[in-house]
Amino acid sequence: MADERLIKSRLRVKAHGEVFTPRRMVEQMLDLVRPELETGPNFVDKTFFEPAAGDGNFLVAILRRKLRAVERRYQPGVWPTESLFALASIYAVELLEDNHRAAQAALLAEFVAFHQRVGGACGVRTNLYRSAVALVEHNIICGNTLTGRDDRGRAIQYSWWHRVLNEPAMVRRVAFTFDSLRDSAAGRSVLDFPPQHAYAVCRIDHVHKEVRTDD
Repeated sequence: MADERLIKSRLRVKAHGEVFTPRRMVEQMLDLVRPELETGPNFVDKTFFEPAAGDGNFLVAILRRKLRAVERRYQPGVWPTESLFALASIYAVELLEDNHRAAQAALLAEFVAFHQRVGGACGVRTNLYRSAVALVEHNIICGNTLTGRDDRGRAIQYSWWHRVLNEPAMVRRVAFTFDSLRDSAAGRSVLDFPPQHAYAVCRIDHVHKEVRTDD
């Protein structure tokens, strides 16, 4: 903890206001929402959004807590499914490209480390790993939260990963724009679901295949 680095350079602080949150403070803040993360009903599916992800310290801490709760509260047979839904519940935007890459890598590393520790198969060729990569790529975006644009200037889009009723391993992916989420939260509009992004219902560990309804 003593060598924890809170800034990368004074230039980045001046240019972007970049200062990282200490790990101790991250844990204290997450303690305030422990029911949503670990103990309450439907904790796996409770969504979290980080508008300035940095190198992913909040994201990793959120996932770690969720995965530990999955391990405590569920039977081993459903750990792969529940761990993917836990990962699918975490969203973020990060402005700086190097931080964005670091945040994605850290989140994926935490996911893989969990399965390695509990003895699960999560090699790079498994559906579990490939779907984890897809979820991280779709949920952790390089862009600007204030403008709602990604690093290519396009409107940021996310997806809800809805469980299918009575089929716990199945997911229905529904794309939406970040701007519409922000406007909906402010009571100005409803979510905008682009019709061209209609995905087929599939197993959560098959989302990397991205099968469309018109395929």
